[in-house]
Amino acid sequence: MYETDSLQEKLKLFAIILFPILITQVGIYLMNFFDTVMSGRAGASDLAGVAIGSSLWVPVLTAMNGILLAITPIIAQLTGAKANHLISKKMQQSIYLSIILGFVIIIIGGLVLNPVLHLMDLESEVQHIAKYYLITLAIGIIPLFVYNTLRNFMDALGQTRISMMIILISLPINIFFNYIFIFGKLGLPAFGGIGAGIATGLTYWVVCIITIGVTLKMTPFRHYHLFSNWRIPQVHNWWEQLKIGMPIGFAMFFETSVFSAVTILMSVYSTYTIAAHQAAMNFASLLYMIPLSVGMALTIPIGFEVGAKRYKEARTYAYIGISSSIFIALLNGFILYILREPVSALYNSNPAVIELTTQFIIYSIFYQLADAFGAPIQGALRGYKDVNMTLIIALVSYWLIGLPTGWILANYTPLEPFGYWVGITVGLSSGAIALIWRLLVLQKKYRMLGSE
Repeated sequence: MYETDSLQEKLKLFAIILFPILITQVGIYLMNFFDTVMSGRAGASDLAGVAIGSSLWVPVLTAMNGILLAITPIIAQLTGAKANHLISKKMQQSIYLSIILGFVIIIIGGLVLNPVLHLMDLESEVQHIAKYYLITLAIGIIPLFVYNTLRNFMDALGQTRISMMIILISLPINIFFNYIFIFGKLGLPAFGGIGAGIATGLTYWVVCIITIGVTLKMTPFRHYHLFSNWRIPQVHNWWEQLKIGMPIGFAMFFETSVFSAVTILMSVYSTYTIAAHQAAMNFASLLYMIPLSVGMALTIPIGFEVGAKRYKEARTYAYIGISSSIFIALLNGFILYILREPVSALYNSNPAVIELTTQFIIYSIFYQLADAFGAPIQGALRGYKDVNMTLIIALVSYWLIGLPTGWILANYTPLEPFGYWVGITVGLSSGAIALIWRLLVLQKKYRMLGSE
């Protein structure tokens, strides 16, 4: 990271930061994308099982990633304040925290998985696939969390191209693992949807090992000596990250868990409907990686400039991100509309599933428009370390407005399952409006500080 003065310099730096983050996020999500697509080729039950498993896993993963993401503004602000000597200590404590969080998730998951699945009205085969998809995926949870911590460190330094290259190397490995475990190649049995969990868990290990090697050997990371002179675990350091990370994580959890709750509520419909809903949601979520990446990119320069007390420059970066989000919103809607039929055919060859998927994709166009506004603004707020209000906005807009609206429309109007998608759009739109308001209030506060 470095200071910029002109708008042209800011646009250039933002693009340099954003593009690798975008490729990285798309690459990470493509692992889930290929899990779903390749499982769908194994059968509708495999697709539905992976859909249910993903719906339970993704909110948990997102919440944990939100906690780990807090290290990005911490490191960015330390860099802006030229306090590099503190970075190694912060990172070691963050790695400890990531490992502990991994163990906690595995233990809690082992206790609640069966009861949660039994609460859902699933066909026995779908329930079996969902259960063992999650169990096999769990082998990679701890290395995944360690990787995310190290990746956030790299990104905070502005070295986003490195994490991009790691994911580009790992993605074909994940596809290969999917191929041999889902369809039974190289003498292995065909595990179907469960094989996707095995493949993803193993890929998480590969990603983690590569990232540790890069951190140890490559410049500038090796100069921080992250793995030398280890300090003992210090709870007060964990608390510093948790104070920022928990609101980020819970805000992300409230958003992603709404989609999972919708999938669970839709378990009363047919397997074809569940499969079609998941297929449409899977592709729409792939497009969501664009505004999400804009938000992640915004956190870095805004955190850097706030740390250097250059509040005007931080505000300019926020405007750049919001402008980008407007373009992204329109682009996403156009892509979804044009590709609705070809995309539907990617996931399953059953005509009934294809037809339902196409209808769901039409509804997803509208919620993508709202989502493309909210995600970049959340990233800007993280750069200021302003996270508590985002948590409240997420809870109210998604769970108190969006989900109840969707349930009413699904159960008391002819929309039926599509009513949930309308409710999601209402919730996301409410959240985007509130986030814009919060950012403007915060910028006014820092503008006054800058004038003192």
